[in-house]
Amino acid sequence: MIGIAIIFYLGVIFLMIASMWKIFEKAGEKGWKAIIPIYNLVVLLQIVGKPDWWIVFMLLVPIANIVFMIWTYNMLSKSFGKDEGFTVGLILLGIVFFPVLAFGDAEYQGPYGTPEAFQAYRKKLGQGQFDFDHSL
Repeated sequence: MIGIAIIFYLGVIFLMIASMWKIFEKAGEKGWKAIIPIYNLVVLLQIVGKPDWWIVFMLLVPIANIVFMIWTYNMLSKSFGKDEGFTVGLILLGIVFFPVLAFGDAEYQGPYGTPEAFQAYRKKLGQGQFDFDHSL
């Protein structure tokens, strides 16, 4: 029984590593960067267009790390042209949605986390600017 659990666990780990490897490659990064702990989060932040110092909140600040990871997953979804529903899938069923993002037909559209990309996304949806966006 324990042997089956270990095999299943190792299979999940392999699937998630392969998925992140492919996501990194789709975004123009080297796939091997996905297997280095902490550095893979830094690269993920670069893919979504957020500064490297966010890693502090993702690793060291309790509760904030959950918020920042959800935020990062949302920007990852949108960087590949997906919507908020896909973000919920990444959060709740990552074992299914990360492989879909990696091996499906989703294409990297650039970092969603930059102000320019955010404005382009809002224009695509036909939504106006926020009040605080007038300087952009």
